[in-house]
Amino acid sequence: MDGMPVRIEIRAMAAPWRRGIEFLAFDSISRGYGKSIEFEKIPEGQRPEESTFCLSYENAQTLMDDLWTCGLRPTEGTGSAGSLKATQDHLEDMRKIAFRFLEK
Repeated sequence: MDGMPVRIEIRAMAAPWRRGIEFLAFDSISRGYGKSIEFEKIPEGQRPEESTFCLSYENAQTLMDDLWTCGLRPTEGTGSAGSLKATQDHLEDMRKIAFRFLEK
């Protein structure tokens, strides 16, 4: 970028017509938007000089909320969604055990 300050925001929306998720990146300071990402080859044994972009924690949370709204969930089942599922499964197991004892 040409030295101007930027505040990148990224939004996501389900795009079933493309069988995927569409993203829109925009700069709320200049009111510009990202059209595409360009890739450069990294010479073997080297690392990228800089990141593609950086999101504030607030904008990263908005992106996660958008992806949740699109129906995406963590795959490994960790975090609050995974904990809730494990608790629900445990509760169901405890119900089965309790009802077996009550039937005797």
